[in-house]
Amino acid sequence: MPADPHRPRVALDTSAGRIVLAVDAKAAPVTSCNFIGYVVSGDYDGGSFFRTVVRAINVANPNPIDVIQAATPRGSDDASRPPIALERTRDTGLRHHAGTVSMARDGPDTATSSFFIVTEDTPSLDFGGGRNPDGQGFAAFGAVIQGLDVTRRIQHMRAGSDEQLIAPVAIRSARLLDPIPGACAKARQP
Repeated sequence: MPADPHRPRVALDTSAGRIVLAVDAKAAPVTSCNFIGYVVSGDYDGGSFFRTVVRAINVANPNPIDVIQAATPRGSDDASRPPIALERTRDTGLRHHAGTVSMARDGPDTATSSFFIVTEDTPSLDFGGGRNPDGQGFAAFGAVIQGLDVTRRIQHMRAGSDEQLIAPVAIRSARLLDPIPGACAKARQP
């Protein structure tokens, strides 16, 4: 089966197993190209999945979620590149279903490198959802196509009361398996 030029695959080799993502460069080009840029530069190599949020445990929040979050070795607020514009799910048509890959952020237009994977359907992360007080949601930009069982296994590893994994899961490597989409190649040109 030939690669879809708008949905390149990225393989994450982690200490918990392999996860393969399909990045949706057509629906969310800004976010996808940002993520691909970090991948092809090797910035996720040596990073980790460091946070887990489990809805059943996180009952104090009125908008509980089921996610695992990853970062580069420089941390979740990696300042090596400027933040990107928020691509709202209202505009992209993507939703936070089980397996969705999305960007972590504080306010709108603050995402850099930290991403998360949704392990169960979580509409409160979409535009208009209540998880973020600003109601703008998070930028979904892809989906797990292999290894959702690995993400769920990571989610249920031991964590402290601050949602930080006691033993973070290492990202040994993150590799683009298909050609860089045209939109991303153009964005990388000086």
